[in-house]
Amino acid sequence: MGYDVWIASNDRGRAYNGGKLGEGCLERLAEAIEQALGADAVRLIDVLWLDRNKAHVAAAFEVEHSTSIYSGIVRMLDLALGTVAHALEGMFLVAPNGREEEVRAQLARPAFSRVADLQVRYLPYGELECHRESIARFGTGMKAIQAISRVLV
Repeated sequence: MGYDVWIASNDRGRAYNGGKLGEGCLERLAEAIEQALGADAVRLIDVLWLDRNKAHVAAAFEVEHSTSIYSGIVRMLDLALGTVAHALEGMFLVAPNGREEEVRAQLARPAFSRVADLQVRYLPYGELECHRESIARFGTGMKAIQAISRVLV
């Protein structure tokens, strides 16, 4: 997709496809991100796309398969409201198709009133599965991912 990829520090060593999930991904985040407020939480965001050779976070993805949606939202808020906030082009909650209403309910809470300003998007598994090969073949940048996701607030 044209980005450097960060895998959450607690997931990097997970087995994946005969190797480790973090293989071939960034070993550490740029200094500007590492020094930002909330950096400990940012390191736990499931996937970050960073513009190559920059400290610019293009997109953040929290995969909420069976875990609490709340914690993923909080981590993304730490990223967005930290010193690198201007860098974000997309924030995505990736979840099973049937969890969209649960995601919307969490985002409707008063504690997340600032989330509407961030244009967090819902990216259902089904859309990723359906369009994965086309995105990999033709996609660069954010356009394809934004096209298959839905704005939440």
